[in-house]
Amino acid sequence: MIRVLIADDQAMVRTGFGMIIGAQPDMAVIGEAVDGVVAVELARRLRPDVVLLDIRMPRLDGLEALRLLAGPGVADPVRVVVVTTFDLDEYVHTALSNGACGFLLKDSGPALLVEAVRAAVSGDALISPSITVRLLEHLSPPAPARDEAGLSPRELDVVKLVARGLTNAEIATRLFIAVGTVKTHLASVQMKLKARNRVEIAAWAWERRLVD
Repeated sequence: MIRVLIADDQAMVRTGFGMIIGAQPDMAVIGEAVDGVVAVELARRLRPDVVLLDIRMPRLDGLEALRLLAGPGVADPVRVVVVTTFDLDEYVHTALSNGACGFLLKDSGPALLVEAVRAAVSGDALISPSITVRLLEHLSPPAPARDEAGLSPRELDVVKLVARGLTNAEIATRLFIAVGTVKTHLASVQMKLKARNRVEIAAWAWERRLVD
């Protein structure tokens, strides 16, 4: 059972996320926090598998709470997925540098929220597709070489779709394969590219002009 802590100052948001998480047969909400101080206290005491953390909260904002739970130097970091209304570049970069296992917008939808929780548990990081594309726009100019790093044709297909911001389920539908097969391909790609997560896989593809 994946144990989830929800931290958001809006009761309606906590209720909505709780319904989405509670509807999954392998997930359960173990606590709710109304501000950053309570979020840190509950996360340290309950040790959830994943914390869904808002940014703008009273007493202690989500980015500072994230730093305390998963930032550099934290001995036993908690897996945190930031879920917010605000997609400012400053927030995204700060969250990722402070150990976030994902960054979603609140309007991303139930499917992406659930996938982000699963990704965090498996050690991956899921970022809203619109944010991923914007982050990639800030990369240095693409390398002219189309180095494919020993990836198979099918692995390249998966990489290109990851670079376009598609989720595992969407990739499976597009390629007519099972979600489990997508995950197997991604695991192989990560090993070959020495990439930590799908964002680095996407960046690799964009830098090599594998995506128009």
